[in-house]
Amino acid sequence: MDNSKLLGEEKIGKLLWKFSVPAIVGMLVNALYNVVDSIFVGNGVGEIALAAVAIAFPIMVILMAFGVLIGVGASSLISIRLGQQRIDEAEKILGNAYMLASIVMTALSMLMLIFLDPLLISLGAGIDLLPYARDFMSIILLGSVFMHIGFGMNTIIRAQGDPKTAMLTMFISAGINIVLNPLFIFAFKMGISGSAWATVLAQAVSAIWVTLYFIGKKSFLKLRIANLYPDRYIILQIMKNGLSPFLMQFASSIVAVLFNFSLLKYGGEVAIASMGIIQRVAMLLVMPMFGISQGLQPIIGFNYGAKKYDRVIKVLKLGIISATVLSIMGFIVIQVFDTKIISVFNQDPALIAVGKQGIKIVLAMLPILGFQLISAQYFQAVGKAKHAIFLSMSRQVILLIPLLLIMPNLFGLMGAWIATPLADLGAAVVTAVFLLKELRRMNSAINKNPL
Repeated sequence: MDNSKLLGEEKIGKLLWKFSVPAIVGMLVNALYNVVDSIFVGNGVGEIALAAVAIAFPIMVILMAFGVLIGVGASSLISIRLGQQRIDEAEKILGNAYMLASIVMTALSMLMLIFLDPLLISLGAGIDLLPYARDFMSIILLGSVFMHIGFGMNTIIRAQGDPKTAMLTMFISAGINIVLNPLFIFAFKMGISGSAWATVLAQAVSAIWVTLYFIGKKSFLKLRIANLYPDRYIILQIMKNGLSPFLMQFASSIVAVLFNFSLLKYGGEVAIASMGIIQRVAMLLVMPMFGISQGLQPIIGFNYGAKKYDRVIKVLKLGIISATVLSIMGFIVIQVFDTKIISVFNQDPALIAVGKQGIKIVLAMLPILGFQLISAQYFQAVGKAKHAIFLSMSRQVILLIPLLLIMPNLFGLMGAWIATPLADLGAAVVTAVFLLKELRRMNSAINKNPL
């Protein structure tokens, strides 16, 4: 029996464990090497380099948004097509996604390289930060196509029922990055450029790895030359289905810009560097929840496509419970070890004082974040793009952006920190309303058509 058929037949608990654990491990490793990057940069180059990376962060988020648009959009469609036993269509989606990622990311990176200095200056890079931010981002942009081929195609590896290979892909990329980072920064004295080159080289290996996987014997779906030819309908479907996470990522870049300007105004470069640390730590804590959402995505998509709604509800509930447990554990760690966490990145007393205040406030609603992430992922997994888009936008655009425009003006630096937990709380309430309606609809369908 092939892996995709197991999605509709194996026990839910065993299936979620099989798919989520590799995804969690892979996501943790991926987040860990971002944290390790920052530790090496903070200790090997200094506080100013941490601030420069934070200033450049919105550009990286925009790049990731386009990668998510293609990768997540394609993988959700592929899971549904596999559930419908439409294998040829799934392979066409794979081919078009690969082609689209290559073309879009190359064009976008070249455009950003041309206007890099004005872009960084508009994001708040002053005379001190600009050289560091330029050195870092120019290299990242040169290799961004590798990142998005590796990331986008890896989600499809998981979607076709091979979570272990997807995890191995992340291990390979993270392992190379973790080894090269200290080598380039400390041994070769390459500074912030060394961190960027380590990242790009690791991502290039990852891109080659996933490409060889899809043209080799191990993959159930094959990357065929004929399917690389652009199909307008498939491209539109990929973009439609990936629009929700794309908009969420794009909105994140706007949020990052607003944060940077508020932090620079009310807390200076120390506050920006602190936010850079908080973002890395938050990523490390949230990635296990994303791992669960990545693991349940193919299970939900396959069973929804096969109209096995009872299995969809079971995996959704189990995913929410698991993510909530992890989010509560992360919250406890932050509240207890806030000072030690910040000091790992840099020993500057001012940075530690600002950072430990910020991290406790920004992540105050972490316990409910697991529920919100898994619930929003459900709508993405079943192809309900409009619902997923609204839920994604409810936090970033409808709530967080207005709060960032209002709260800092009223409460200074504290207002910037408070905006995030307020938006998290509001988004969780909105998501709960949508999810309850969806559960009632599926339960009604089950009762009308009992097995």
